[in-house]
Amino acid sequence: GELYTALAAGFPPEKTFFHGNSKTREELRFALSSGVGRIVVDSMSELETLEEEAAAAGKNPAVLFRVAPGVDAHTHKYILTGHTGSKFGFPLAGGSLNAAVRRASASEHVCLKGFHFHIGSQIFENTSHVMAVEIMVRAIAGFKKEIGFVTEELNMGGGYGVEFAPEGKTPRIDAFTDAMMRALEEECRSAGVDRPRVIIEPGRWIVSEAGITLYTVQAIKKIDGIVTYASIDGGMTDNPRPSLYGAKYWAVAAGKMNREASAKVTVAGRCCESGDILIENLKTPPLERGDLLAVLNTGAYTFSMASNYNRLPRPAVVLASEGRADVIVPRQSYEDLIRGESLPEHLR
Repeated sequence: GELYTALAAGFPPEKTFFHGNSKTREELRFALSSGVGRIVVDSMSELETLEEEAAAAGKNPAVLFRVAPGVDAHTHKYILTGHTGSKFGFPLAGGSLNAAVRRASASEHVCLKGFHFHIGSQIFENTSHVMAVEIMVRAIAGFKKEIGFVTEELNMGGGYGVEFAPEGKTPRIDAFTDAMMRALEEECRSAGVDRPRVIIEPGRWIVSEAGITLYTVQAIKKIDGIVTYASIDGGMTDNPRPSLYGAKYWAVAAGKMNREASAKVTVAGRCCESGDILIENLKTPPLERGDLLAVLNTGAYTFSMASNYNRLPRPAVVLASEGRADVIVPRQSYEDLIRGESLPEHLR
Protein backbone atom coordinates (compact mmCIF):
# COMPACT_ATOMS: atom_id res chain seq x y z
CA GLY A 1 0.00 0.00 0.00
CA GLU A 2 2.78 2.46 0.78
CA LEU A 3 4.47 1.74 -2.56
CA TYR A 4 1.20 2.14 -4.44
CA THR A 5 0.52 5.43 -2.65
CA ALA A 6 4.01 6.77 -3.31
CA LEU A 7 3.77 5.98 -7.01
CA ALA A 8 0.25 7.41 -7.24
CA ALA A 9 1.54 10.62 -5.61
CA GLY A 10 4.19 10.94 -8.30
CA PHE A 11 7.33 9.77 -6.53
CA PRO A 12 9.86 8.57 -9.14
CA PRO A 13 9.97 4.77 -8.89
CA GLU A 14 13.71 4.73 -9.52
CA LYS A 15 14.19 6.78 -6.33
CA THR A 16 11.91 4.56 -4.26
CA PHE A 17 13.14 1.91 -1.82
CA PHE A 18 10.79 -0.99 -1.09
CA HIS A 19 11.09 -2.20 2.50
CA GLY A 20 9.31 -4.78 4.63
CA ASN A 21 10.03 -7.95 6.56
CA SER A 22 7.10 -9.91 5.12
CA LYS A 23 6.62 -8.97 1.48
CA THR A 24 4.11 -11.07 -0.43
CA ARG A 25 4.76 -12.45 -3.91
CA GLU A 26 2.16 -10.03 -5.23
CA GLU A 27 3.98 -7.10 -3.66
CA LEU A 28 7.32 -8.23 -5.08
CA ARG A 29 5.75 -8.56 -8.52
CA PHE A 30 4.33 -5.06 -8.19
CA ALA A 31 7.73 -3.69 -7.16
CA LEU A 32 9.38 -5.41 -10.13
CA SER A 33 6.80 -4.17 -12.63
CA SER A 34 6.97 -0.64 -11.17
CA GLY A 35 10.74 -0.42 -11.57
CA VAL A 36 11.53 0.60 -7.99
CA GLY A 37 15.09 1.74 -7.42
CA ARG A 38 15.93 -0.71 -4.65
CA ILE A 39 14.25 -3.71 -3.08
CA VAL A 40 15.52 -4.08 0.47
CA VAL A 41 15.67 -7.83 1.10
CA ASP A 42 15.01 -8.94 4.65
CA SER A 43 15.72 -12.70 4.70
CA MET A 44 17.04 -15.65 2.73
CA SER A 45 13.52 -16.88 2.00
CA GLU A 46 12.62 -13.48 0.57
CA LEU A 47 15.75 -13.54 -1.57
CA GLU A 48 14.76 -16.94 -2.96
CA THR A 49 11.22 -15.73 -3.72
CA LEU A 50 12.49 -12.53 -5.33
CA GLU A 51 14.86 -14.48 -7.56
CA GLU A 52 11.97 -16.67 -8.73
CA GLU A 53 9.74 -13.68 -9.46
CA ALA A 54 12.53 -11.70 -11.14
CA ALA A 55 13.38 -14.65 -13.37
CA ALA A 56 9.73 -15.06 -14.36
CA ALA A 57 9.45 -11.34 -15.13
CA GLY A 58 12.77 -11.10 -16.96
CA LYS A 59 14.00 -8.49 -14.47
CA ASN A 60 17.29 -7.98 -12.66
CA PRO A 61 16.41 -5.71 -9.71
CA ALA A 62 18.96 -3.84 -7.65
CA VAL A 63 18.75 -4.93 -4.02
CA LEU A 64 20.13 -4.12 -0.60
CA PHE A 65 20.26 -6.58 2.27
CA ARG A 66 18.83 -5.31 5.54
CA VAL A 67 21.18 -6.17 8.38
CA ALA A 68 20.62 -6.28 12.13
CA PRO A 69 24.05 -5.15 13.31
CA GLY A 70 23.50 -6.26 16.90
CA VAL A 71 23.32 -2.77 18.38
CA ASP A 72 20.95 -1.79 21.18
CA ALA A 73 19.73 1.80 21.14
CA HIS A 74 18.19 3.82 23.95
CA THR A 75 14.53 3.76 22.93
CA HIS A 76 11.27 1.89 23.56
CA LYS A 77 11.58 -1.84 22.87
CA TYR A 78 8.75 -1.70 20.31
CA ILE A 79 10.76 0.67 18.10
CA LEU A 80 14.13 -0.99 18.70
CA THR A 81 15.06 -2.69 15.42
CA GLY A 82 18.82 -3.26 15.17
CA HIS A 83 19.45 -5.83 17.91
CA THR A 84 20.41 -9.39 17.09
CA GLY A 85 16.98 -10.81 17.90
CA SER A 86 15.08 -8.27 15.80
CA LYS A 87 12.39 -9.46 13.41
CA PHE A 88 14.01 -7.19 10.82
CA GLY A 89 16.96 -8.09 8.65
CA PHE A 90 19.77 -10.63 8.50
CA PRO A 91 21.62 -11.00 11.81
CA LEU A 92 25.36 -10.57 11.43
CA ALA A 93 25.95 -13.63 13.59
CA GLY A 94 25.05 -17.12 12.44
CA GLY A 95 26.11 -17.16 8.81
CA SER A 96 22.81 -16.40 7.05
CA LEU A 97 24.03 -13.01 5.77
CA ASN A 98 27.26 -14.52 4.47
CA ALA A 99 25.28 -17.21 2.61
CA ALA A 100 22.92 -14.62 1.16
CA VAL A 101 25.79 -12.44 -0.10
CA ARG A 102 27.39 -15.45 -1.77
CA ARG A 103 24.10 -16.42 -3.39
CA ALA A 104 23.26 -12.90 -4.60
CA SER A 105 26.79 -12.33 -5.92
CA ALA A 106 26.40 -15.36 -8.18
CA SER A 107 22.79 -14.72 -9.11
CA GLU A 108 21.61 -13.86 -12.61
CA HIS A 109 18.33 -12.48 -11.27
CA VAL A 110 19.27 -9.89 -8.63
CA CYS A 111 22.01 -7.27 -8.44
CA LEU A 112 23.28 -6.81 -4.89
CA LYS A 113 24.37 -3.20 -4.36
CA GLY A 114 25.04 -3.20 -0.63
CA PHE A 115 23.43 -3.12 2.77
CA HIS A 116 20.87 -1.34 4.89
CA PHE A 117 20.56 -1.00 8.65
CA HIS A 118 18.12 0.84 10.89
CA ILE A 119 18.72 0.48 14.62
CA GLY A 120 15.48 2.01 15.90
CA SER A 121 13.42 5.17 16.21
CA GLN A 122 13.37 8.20 18.50
CA ILE A 123 17.07 8.05 19.32
CA PHE A 124 18.57 11.24 20.74
CA GLU A 125 22.31 10.52 20.85
CA ASN A 126 24.61 9.21 18.14
CA THR A 127 26.64 6.55 19.97
CA SER A 128 24.59 3.59 18.75
CA HIS A 129 24.51 4.90 15.18
CA VAL A 130 28.30 5.28 15.15
CA MET A 131 28.74 1.80 16.61
CA ALA A 132 26.49 0.36 13.89
CA VAL A 133 28.60 2.05 11.20
CA GLU A 134 31.80 0.62 12.65
CA ILE A 135 30.30 -2.88 12.79
CA MET A 136 28.99 -2.64 9.24
CA VAL A 137 32.36 -1.54 7.82
CA ARG A 138 34.01 -4.56 9.41
CA ALA A 139 31.39 -6.75 7.75
CA ILE A 140 31.86 -4.98 4.41
CA ALA A 141 35.62 -5.51 4.60
CA GLY A 142 35.07 -9.16 5.43
CA PHE A 143 32.83 -9.71 2.42
CA LYS A 144 35.41 -8.12 0.14
CA LYS A 145 38.18 -10.31 1.52
CA GLU A 146 36.28 -13.60 1.72
CA ILE A 147 33.91 -13.37 -1.26
CA GLY A 148 35.26 -10.56 -3.38
CA PHE A 149 32.02 -8.59 -3.00
CA VAL A 150 32.49 -4.82 -3.19
CA THR A 151 29.82 -2.81 -1.40
CA GLU A 152 28.62 0.10 -3.53
CA GLU A 153 25.92 1.45 -1.21
CA LEU A 154 25.26 1.64 2.53
CA ASN A 155 21.84 2.80 3.67
CA MET A 156 22.26 3.92 7.28
CA GLY A 157 18.55 4.22 8.01
CA GLY A 158 17.21 6.91 10.29
CA GLY A 159 15.75 7.00 13.78
CA TYR A 160 16.88 10.56 14.52
CA GLY A 161 14.86 11.67 17.51
CA VAL A 162 12.21 14.38 17.54
CA GLU A 163 11.32 15.98 20.86
CA PHE A 164 7.60 16.53 21.47
CA ALA A 165 7.80 18.30 24.83
CA PRO A 166 8.52 22.07 25.01
CA GLU A 167 11.37 21.65 27.50
CA GLY A 168 13.18 19.22 25.21
CA LYS A 169 15.28 19.93 22.15
CA THR A 170 15.32 18.04 18.87
CA PRO A 171 18.93 17.28 17.91
CA ARG A 172 20.23 18.72 14.67
CA ILE A 173 20.49 16.05 12.03
CA ASP A 174 24.21 16.71 11.60
CA ALA A 175 24.69 15.64 15.22
CA PHE A 176 24.13 12.17 13.82
CA THR A 177 25.29 12.36 10.22
CA ASP A 178 28.62 14.13 10.86
CA ALA A 179 29.64 11.56 13.46
CA MET A 180 28.47 8.66 11.29
CA MET A 181 30.33 9.92 8.22
CA ARG A 182 33.53 10.50 10.21
CA ALA A 183 33.32 6.96 11.52
CA LEU A 184 32.60 5.62 8.04
CA GLU A 185 35.56 7.43 6.49
CA GLU A 186 37.94 6.37 9.25
CA GLU A 187 36.81 2.75 9.36
CA CYS A 188 36.91 2.37 5.57
CA ARG A 189 40.40 3.87 5.43
CA SER A 190 41.58 1.57 8.21
CA ALA A 191 39.99 -1.51 6.59
CA GLY A 192 41.32 -0.69 3.14
CA VAL A 193 37.95 -0.49 1.42
CA ASP A 194 36.39 2.26 -0.65
CA ARG A 195 33.71 4.29 1.08
CA PRO A 196 30.31 3.26 -0.28
CA ARG A 197 27.64 5.68 -1.42
CA VAL A 198 25.58 6.66 1.61
CA ILE A 199 21.79 6.90 1.95
CA ILE A 200 19.85 8.00 5.06
CA GLU A 201 16.14 7.83 5.92
CA PRO A 202 15.26 10.80 8.17
CA GLY A 203 11.47 10.46 7.78
CA ARG A 204 10.08 11.58 11.14
CA TRP A 205 12.81 14.23 11.51
CA ILE A 206 11.59 15.87 8.28
CA VAL A 207 7.81 15.83 8.71
CA SER A 208 7.01 15.71 12.43
CA GLU A 209 6.77 19.46 12.99
CA ALA A 210 4.57 19.86 9.92
CA GLY A 211 1.59 18.30 11.69
CA ILE A 212 -0.77 19.69 14.33
CA THR A 213 -3.81 17.76 15.54
CA LEU A 214 -6.83 19.77 16.71
CA TYR A 215 -9.19 18.25 19.26
CA THR A 216 -12.33 19.65 20.86
CA VAL A 217 -12.72 19.28 24.62
CA GLN A 218 -15.96 17.43 25.30
CA ALA A 219 -15.90 17.14 29.08
CA ILE A 220 -13.98 18.19 32.17
CA LYS A 221 -13.94 15.73 35.06
CA LYS A 222 -12.28 16.71 38.33
CA ILE A 223 -11.48 13.99 40.85
CA ASP A 224 -10.55 15.96 43.97
CA GLY A 225 -6.99 15.47 45.11
CA ILE A 226 -6.19 13.05 42.30
CA VAL A 227 -6.60 14.26 38.71
CA THR A 228 -8.55 16.50 36.38
CA TYR A 229 -9.43 14.93 33.04
CA ALA A 230 -10.03 16.88 29.85
CA SER A 231 -11.77 14.40 27.56
CA ILE A 232 -11.43 15.04 23.84
CA ASP A 233 -13.11 13.90 20.62
CA GLY A 234 -10.15 11.73 19.56
CA GLY A 235 -7.32 9.79 21.11
CA MET A 236 -5.70 6.45 20.39
CA THR A 237 -7.71 5.99 17.21
CA ASP A 238 -5.89 8.91 15.57
CA ASN A 239 -2.68 8.79 17.64
CA PRO A 240 -1.94 5.41 19.23
CA ARG A 241 1.69 6.24 20.00
CA PRO A 242 1.21 7.34 23.65
CA SER A 243 -0.64 4.10 24.38
CA LEU A 244 1.75 1.90 22.36
CA TYR A 245 5.13 3.44 23.14
CA GLY A 246 4.57 5.86 26.00
CA ALA A 247 5.27 8.73 23.60
CA LYS A 248 5.13 12.14 25.29
CA TYR A 249 3.33 14.95 23.46
CA TRP A 250 2.63 18.57 24.25
CA ALA A 251 -0.51 20.60 23.59
CA VAL A 252 -1.76 24.16 23.85
CA ALA A 253 -5.25 25.58 24.29
CA ALA A 254 -5.61 27.05 20.82
CA GLY A 255 -7.98 29.85 21.83
CA LYS A 256 -6.29 30.71 25.10
CA MET A 257 -2.64 31.07 24.14
CA ASN A 258 -2.22 34.36 26.01
CA ARG A 259 -3.73 33.17 29.27
CA GLU A 260 -1.79 31.87 32.26
CA ALA A 261 -1.31 28.11 32.40
CA SER A 262 -2.75 27.87 35.90
CA ALA A 263 -4.40 24.46 35.55
CA LYS A 264 -3.06 20.94 35.19
CA VAL A 265 -5.05 18.33 33.29
CA THR A 266 -4.69 14.83 31.90
CA VAL A 267 -5.91 14.68 28.31
CA ALA A 268 -8.08 11.58 27.91
CA GLY A 269 -9.12 9.98 24.65
CA ARG A 270 -12.61 8.68 24.05
CA CYS A 271 -11.90 4.97 23.52
CA CYS A 272 -13.05 2.27 25.93
CA GLU A 273 -9.50 1.79 27.18
CA SER A 274 -8.01 3.10 30.41
CA GLY A 275 -4.75 3.41 28.50
CA ASP A 276 -6.24 5.90 26.04
CA ILE A 277 -4.43 8.86 27.60
CA LEU A 278 -2.84 11.33 25.20
CA ILE A 279 -1.01 13.61 27.65
CA GLU A 280 -0.59 13.48 31.42
CA ASN A 281 -0.22 16.54 33.68
CA LEU A 282 -0.50 19.13 30.92
CA LYS A 283 -0.13 22.69 32.18
CA THR A 284 -2.78 24.83 30.53
CA PRO A 285 -5.20 27.67 31.13
CA PRO A 286 -8.43 26.36 32.68
CA LEU A 287 -10.31 24.40 30.03
CA GLU A 288 -14.00 24.02 29.40
CA ARG A 289 -16.21 22.11 27.01
CA GLY A 290 -15.80 23.37 23.45
CA ASP A 291 -12.20 24.55 23.80
CA LEU A 292 -9.79 23.59 21.06
CA LEU A 293 -6.68 21.70 22.07
CA ALA A 294 -3.78 21.71 19.59
CA VAL A 295 -1.33 18.82 19.94
CA LEU A 296 1.96 19.71 18.28
CA ASN A 297 4.48 17.64 16.31
CA THR A 298 2.00 15.10 14.97
CA GLY A 299 3.21 15.07 11.37
CA ALA A 300 4.64 11.53 11.61
CA TYR A 301 3.08 8.20 12.60
CA THR A 302 -0.29 9.50 13.76
CA PHE A 303 -2.77 9.66 10.89
CA SER A 304 -0.92 6.82 9.16
CA MET A 305 -1.55 4.63 12.24
CA ALA A 306 -5.19 5.67 12.68
CA SER A 307 -7.95 3.11 13.09
CA ASN A 308 -11.73 2.87 13.48
CA TYR A 309 -11.58 1.17 16.86
CA ASN A 310 -14.81 1.68 18.81
CA ARG A 311 -16.31 2.62 15.44
CA LEU A 312 -14.88 6.11 15.59
CA PRO A 313 -14.58 7.92 12.24
CA ARG A 314 -11.14 9.17 11.25
CA PRO A 315 -10.70 12.96 11.29
CA ALA A 316 -10.17 15.15 8.27
CA VAL A 317 -6.71 16.25 7.18
CA VAL A 318 -6.29 19.88 6.14
CA LEU A 319 -3.26 21.22 4.28
CA ALA A 320 -2.43 24.78 5.33
CA SER A 321 0.00 26.52 3.01
CA GLU A 322 0.65 30.10 1.93
CA GLY A 323 -2.54 31.43 3.47
CA ARG A 324 -4.74 28.63 2.11
CA ALA A 325 -6.45 25.72 3.82
CA ASP A 326 -7.49 22.75 1.70
CA VAL A 327 -9.11 19.51 2.83
CA ILE A 328 -6.92 16.73 1.45
CA VAL A 329 -8.55 13.87 3.37
CA PRO A 330 -12.28 14.26 4.14
CA ARG A 331 -13.61 13.46 7.58
CA GLN A 332 -15.13 9.99 7.65
CA SER A 333 -18.90 9.69 7.99
CA TYR A 334 -20.83 6.90 9.69
CA GLU A 335 -21.66 5.64 6.22
CA ASP A 336 -17.92 5.37 5.51
CA LEU A 337 -17.53 3.09 8.52
CA ILE A 338 -19.74 0.38 7.05
CA ARG A 339 -18.89 0.88 3.39
CA GLY A 340 -17.66 -2.41 1.99
CA GLU A 341 -19.19 -4.47 4.79
CA SER A 342 -22.13 -6.81 4.25
CA LEU A 343 -24.07 -9.72 5.70
CA PRO A 344 -24.73 -12.88 3.71
CA GLU A 345 -28.32 -13.07 2.54
CA HIS A 346 -29.03 -16.19 4.60
CA LEU A 347 -28.23 -14.30 7.80
CA ARG A 348 -30.43 -11.31 7.10
